[in-house]
Amino acid sequence: MAFWWPLLVLGFAYAICRFLLMLIPPNVPSIDVDVSDVVEEDGNQTKENSFIYIPTRGRQTDKVQCYEPATMKYLGFFPALKPDEVRERVAQARKAQEIWAKSTFKQRRQFLRILLKYIIEHQDLICEISSRDTGKTMIDASLGEIMTTCEKIHWLLSEGEKWLKPEYRSSGRSMLHKRSKVEFHPLGVIGAIVSWNYPFHNIFNPMLAAVFSGNGIVIKVSEHASWSGCFYFRIIQTALAAVGAPDNLVDVITGFAETGEALVSSADKIIFVGSPAVGKKIMRKASETLIPVTLELGGKDPFIVCEDVDVEHVAQIAVRASLQSSGQNCAGAERFYVHRDIYNAFVAQVVKIVKSVTAGPPLLGKCDMGAICMQDHAEKLQSLVNDALDKGAEIAGRGRFGNLGTDAVDQFFPPTVLVNVNHSMHIMHEEAFGPIMPIMKFSSDEEAIRLANDSRFGLGCAVFSRSQRRARRIASELHCGIAAINDFASNYMCQSLPFGGVKDSGFGRFAGIEGLRACCLIKSVVEDRWWPYIKTKIPKPIQYPVADHAFEFQQSLVETLYGLNIWDRLRALVNVIKVLTEHNSPTVSSRRNA
Repeated sequence: MAFWWPLLVLGFAYAICRFLLMLIPPNVPSIDVDVSDVVEEDGNQTKENSFIYIPTRGRQTDKVQCYEPATMKYLGFFPALKPDEVRERVAQARKAQEIWAKSTFKQRRQFLRILLKYIIEHQDLICEISSRDTGKTMIDASLGEIMTTCEKIHWLLSEGEKWLKPEYRSSGRSMLHKRSKVEFHPLGVIGAIVSWNYPFHNIFNPMLAAVFSGNGIVIKVSEHASWSGCFYFRIIQTALAAVGAPDNLVDVITGFAETGEALVSSADKIIFVGSPAVGKKIMRKASETLIPVTLELGGKDPFIVCEDVDVEHVAQIAVRASLQSSGQNCAGAERFYVHRDIYNAFVAQVVKIVKSVTAGPPLLGKCDMGAICMQDHAEKLQSLVNDALDKGAEIAGRGRFGNLGTDAVDQFFPPTVLVNVNHSMHIMHEEAFGPIMPIMKFSSDEEAIRLANDSRFGLGCAVFSRSQRRARRIASELHCGIAAINDFASNYMCQSLPFGGVKDSGFGRFAGIEGLRACCLIKSVVEDRWWPYIKTKIPKPIQYPVADHAFEFQQSLVETLYGLNIWDRLRALVNVIKVLTEHNSPTVSSRRNA
């Protein structure tokens, strides 16, 4: 006890000191981001002076036009960059990255803290910008944009450096005298092509990992969310300047397919968030320069409900899972499988909730769901519903509209619950990206697993059961990259976990340790453990010219190192020593010299 007592005192004192240090706030400067063109002097968003924008059929090639999908009010335009302009932007980022690669983790952490401070202090501004550009509600923007980004920053601050430091590995039996490690070096310039559904998080997610791991990054934002993306870029620029980072380390570019293709052929790695069709085009383009690609291509996530659940509780989660981000699902639940014993009760509870949901312009009054971002997407959603109805499905209930402006009626779609659905219907196979809940019965766990796996997508799943063991077993049988047990989308808030799928949902991972290291050149390094006292020396029997018994020596050496039992290894060791002794004898040496 006399020995342990001082250690206990020291440990307690250390814990107290750590706690007191936590009470001292870090010295994080505030940044001033120019908001003059998005906010009026009285602090309100500039929308009253906008005119109504009428989208043209077909795509413009020189300008990216921006408008509020919820009101159709015009926001402005940005240039569609040409390939030469994109290559120049990447070249500038590469020069900046060569400087940033030598930065310290202390400097990188300060950059993250400055961003985190600004985000927390300007949540309303960030969410309103996202809402105006994509039509989502403020709540959806906070849940999907702010919280996930703050959690990623917090994880990088807590663990990022740990996972980028050299990682030592075992050297194996034949290399006991060696030290083996893996080093993580910056790749160079990451190219990211991101979708519109989470304009803030989709920019910050790849940018945070790239910059913290010492890379530069050029991000092509979606033509459907360029206005918000270019404003969020200002936040990043200002924070980088505050820590003395080189100009052009991070860049945001706007444009269409031509712009994205030029980025793919210029960058050192591509991260793409979008559709399977475009993902395949990016892979073909990336094959020309053989750069690594990470593809997140959406999903058709199954939501499985067993008969032993709390129906009211799970129904509320199901509706949120389907309608999140104003029906602009990113890995949203799009297929619902409910055990037949509780099917009617579950549908009734879901319909009750859905009928209380109001869709409307998110910044012009109270609503639960906003507008559809993409032009003409409501027509696609209605065609999916019509196909299901033609094949025997029924509409069990729909939500209602709020005060819609006459200019934006086509940008809204009511939350819709479909019953009596089956896998012959397109709604059970095609990614809807809309507020439609098709609910299908199942009779056994095996049937639920079969139905859930009957999809070309494999991003995520959610399984609900009072028995966690049962839910885990079902989830383990589903062919997907993300699983939530008795919850939905909780994986998003666990930023230590990798994010990605299989099949048509893509491959590769971002987020977590895997995503952070995917931004790195992973280098294996082997060196002498006790240099210069013990060095690698080629045994004489296999030195050139090789000895007569060289292969016998090599056979015995392999068995010495890897024999399955100790006696075989000892016999082989004796033979190794015998060959070495014979090779070093004067007779053998003189014979070889002759």
